[in-house]
Amino acid sequence: MSAINSHVVILVGAGPAGMAVASTLSKAGHDVIILNRDIKFGGLAEYGIFPAKFKLRGGLKKQYWELIERPNVHYFGNVSIGNGKDLTVEEVRKLGASAVVFSIGAQGTKAIGVEGDSAKGVFHAKDVVYHFNRLPGFGDRPFEMGKHVAVIGAGDVMVDIAHWLIRYKKVEQVTAIVRRGPFERKYNPKEIRAVCANMDIEGIEKEFERIKDRLVAVGQKVDDVLKGLKDEFTKCEPKVSDTRMGFQFLASPKRILVDGNNRVRGLEIEENKLEPKGEDTAAVGLKQFYEFPCDAVIFAVGDKVDETVGLPYKNGSFVTNPNMTGNDPDDALFQAYDEATGKVLDDVFLTGWARKASEGLVGVAKRDGDWCAEVVGRYLATKSAGSQAKVVLDKLHTILKNYKSYPVDVKGLRALEAAEKGHAGGTDYIGEFKFATNQEMLSLIERGRR
Repeated sequence: MSAINSHVVILVGAGPAGMAVASTLSKAGHDVIILNRDIKFGGLAEYGIFPAKFKLRGGLKKQYWELIERPNVHYFGNVSIGNGKDLTVEEVRKLGASAVVFSIGAQGTKAIGVEGDSAKGVFHAKDVVYHFNRLPGFGDRPFEMGKHVAVIGAGDVMVDIAHWLIRYKKVEQVTAIVRRGPFERKYNPKEIRAVCANMDIEGIEKEFERIKDRLVAVGQKVDDVLKGLKDEFTKCEPKVSDTRMGFQFLASPKRILVDGNNRVRGLEIEENKLEPKGEDTAAVGLKQFYEFPCDAVIFAVGDKVDETVGLPYKNGSFVTNPNMTGNDPDDALFQAYDEATGKVLDDVFLTGWARKASEGLVGVAKRDGDWCAEVVGRYLATKSAGSQAKVVLDKLHTILKNYKSYPVDVKGLRALEAAEKGHAGGTDYIGEFKFATNQEMLSLIERGRR
């Protein structure tokens, strides 16, 4: 793989967006050094997709293995970037690469912002997804759910969490709390097949009866909407628990209700109505409140980037260049920007959720990475060849050794993969076996090196 004007590019993060960047740039003949916080590559593809989706996960993993085993791709797992981490942003920039691309996702979670959100039994959806995907730090953490769980939201993340609660935790009741109505539900109908065998049809019909006047008020045909909802409950996966699943529509959580031990006992919910908003609808509070009993609450309220990384940051996001360039895709959307100086960070680019938190899943992230690779490619074409890969890699190895960091390479990943495939297993995980802690993985990799 050679190029007339080849460069070294450092990629921070190995999720779908970053791997798309690495694939394009390495095919163009550039050397790509991947620094990844997790030991394993994949990011959202490894720790965000429901673990029982073997075909999707397997296909992505195969692509990523092919990528990181290319001779001009150099993988360093277990290397965190940020203030107080293995390397700072400035140390990465000083290694001598021609460009640095951050595809580190959105590691933070937005504040829930309701009274009682620190109570026992209140969880962020992302933390729960990390738990059942066994991300180190989450996989072995207890998530006590009780009997009745309220999941806030009506998208695919809500369905994945309901899937876990119904088919694996086997709680008694799961209720999706939805700010708008049934017509505005956002989940993919194919996803609902994982849980539709457990739908409480009678309860759903009663819920439609309760809200029907508010649906009619915006011109919705209640019977048609109900039929459309129930028609999606086909090809359901076989029932494995007696969990009942239902919906609470036109409902905005306003307060977490707790018992004397600061444990969730319910939600205070405000009734909503729908108002037209262009071709869509908006939920408007009616100042009417009621108590909804439950034992746990899971909020899917979106994510924010990690402000401790050391990149220019504002309002939950890393800052990108506000001055459009007119290119397609527009370079400015992917350029890190320092508002204090009014200048672009010349060699720093952002992609995926690092650029736009919570924007789509694997396919959208990959497309964003493809666009970023075009932008970086244009940038590299204007630069004379920089440091050789060996020089940059030697510097990196020296710094990590001095800092007593423990980077994991492709050989270490292969040893880990073999150990996990050969593991006898157990009943506390879904899909393929995964070690739940970094220490377990690092110990096993170290034994494989001896």
